[in-house]
Amino acid sequence: MSPLRRLDAPGGAEAHYARRRMKFLWRLYAGYLAIVLVATVLVAVLVSRWLERDALEDMAGVLRARATLLRELGRPLLEREVAPGDPDLHRRLVRLGEELGTRLTIIRADGAVLGESHDGREALDNHGRRPEVLEAVAAGAGRATRHSTTVGEEMLYVAVRVDDDAGGALGFARAALPVRAVDARLGHLRLIVVLGAGVATLMALVPGYVIARRISEPIAAMTEVARALAAGLPAPPVPERLAHDELGELARAFETMAGQLRDRMETISSDHNKLVAILGSMVEGVVAIDADERVVHMNEVAARLLAVTGSEALGRRVSEVEAMRDVSPTLLGTLREPKPLVVEVRLPAQPRDQILELHASPLRDAGGAPSGAVVVLHDVTELRRLETLRREFVANVSHELKTPLTAICGLVETMLDDDAMEASTQRRFLEKVQRQADRLATLVRDLLTLSRVEQEESTVERAPLDLREPVLESLRGLALVAEEKGIALEHAVPAEAVPVVGERETLRQAVDNLLDNAVKYTPVGGRVWLRLRVEGDAAVVEVQDTGIGIDPRDQGRVFERFYRVDKARSRELGGTGLGLSIVKHVALTHGGEVSVDSALGEGSTFRIRLPVGA
Repeated sequence: MSPLRRLDAPGGAEAHYARRRMKFLWRLYAGYLAIVLVATVLVAVLVSRWLERDALEDMAGVLRARATLLRELGRPLLEREVAPGDPDLHRRLVRLGEELGTRLTIIRADGAVLGESHDGREALDNHGRRPEVLEAVAAGAGRATRHSTTVGEEMLYVAVRVDDDAGGALGFARAALPVRAVDARLGHLRLIVVLGAGVATLMALVPGYVIARRISEPIAAMTEVARALAAGLPAPPVPERLAHDELGELARAFETMAGQLRDRMETISSDHNKLVAILGSMVEGVVAIDADERVVHMNEVAARLLAVTGSEALGRRVSEVEAMRDVSPTLLGTLREPKPLVVEVRLPAQPRDQILELHASPLRDAGGAPSGAVVVLHDVTELRRLETLRREFVANVSHELKTPLTAICGLVETMLDDDAMEASTQRRFLEKVQRQADRLATLVRDLLTLSRVEQEESTVERAPLDLREPVLESLRGLALVAEEKGIALEHAVPAEAVPVVGERETLRQAVDNLLDNAVKYTPVGGRVWLRLRVEGDAAVVEVQDTGIGIDPRDQGRVFERFYRVDKARSRELGGTGLGLSIVKHVALTHGGEVSVDSALGEGSTFRIRLPVGA
């Protein structure tokens, strides 16, 4: 049976109201009881803790008094430097401990135990690091509660410092009692508290039921009226006993409004669904504010671009939302001076800033007056990045190609103009041409390699491999170069396989570039280490050298294309400025990362971290 038919049936509304009223009554009554029980338990817990703390303080006071008395007994013994384990002292402490019902201990300043009223291994241990002794060293007296292995139960210890006439510490007098005496006393008191709390709860049941019933009847009637309006159903008739009071009149007013509200809500809902569907399908972000500068709409794209959730921004002033501080001036400018605006803003983000192009327009009401503003956000970060890369690439490549080409042209032109040039001179010129041509070939090869590894969808097929193979292959390839330069090349590679998923040739080339740089920038007689190891779920390739090192200011940029710390030295050694950039992109395309640690004059250490995988 549908809700509408049930409420309209003869007697159905009255029965439904009665069921609702009873359910609400018991929920209200249950909440009342829960509050009473929570309050009672809270009071019981607080009283119990106060009693426990008070009892422990009393016991600590008694122990401190007994430890003070023991201090007077122990001072002459400590001054005479009685040896630990003295039988006469032990008997006196045992007798005194039995009379006082207290565990007594005299401790020398160095922590050695002179006497103990209880037998056991613990009595022979050094007590200098006991918490109560450490506190007594600093404050003159200390206390601690812990489990004693000697007596096999929880004990409260109080220690006082024994000073000589000059104020120097001779040792410590300690008294202790088991905590079970306090626990027994507290158990009796807790029982009394629990019984009292139970009686108080029972006494609160009857008046609580009366109060809950008086509150539930009118609220239950109002709830049924509001529920019907929210569900779009006819409002149920108000029970007769509530027909002439304020709640009954309010229920009738709701019933009269129901028809008009249903029509208006249907229209608003239809228009809202259309607007949400349109804005939700947009690839651009959309943010709208009203005349009070409060955010009234933000689609998912805008929330993602601004790194804010709709719940954080909706209903708040746009200037109060921290994540929208770069967008709010444009929205507010359009709102205060109603005209379209186009602005480009840069948002700080990681790993690089985000660039948004904002198109703002005013919103107007039915009378044409400004009622808000809307801004459309276009993410142009990638477009601007590509434009910057294109400009930098063209400038760098033009510069790198110009130098060797100019040298080659000049050398060839000189040879052509001088028919009488000696053969030795021609050979020297040709060797220079060959070096510049090799430099051009190396530059083109590195550019092609970098272009390949930078592709978002690489055509290189990756497969499981043992990372030791490309690492050792690179080592063998550069061993001769290092030997000719007089550089010791050492390596440490594990005996077991290091499985990764990748492309063998690009990984070898990345290691080649690191080793080649290490050998180039390490002076004669230096050392280069190549290490491969597994750290957790990562395989680490590490190349360390004793070369010239890198200034901390340059370490953040060494992986950029064409960036050289020392341009003249790099060109002299045949560097293209692309090697480390290739290493970085090889690591990234394999799901890893690259890092550097270096100090000027002390060498550098480069690391490639790759995920281990079968």
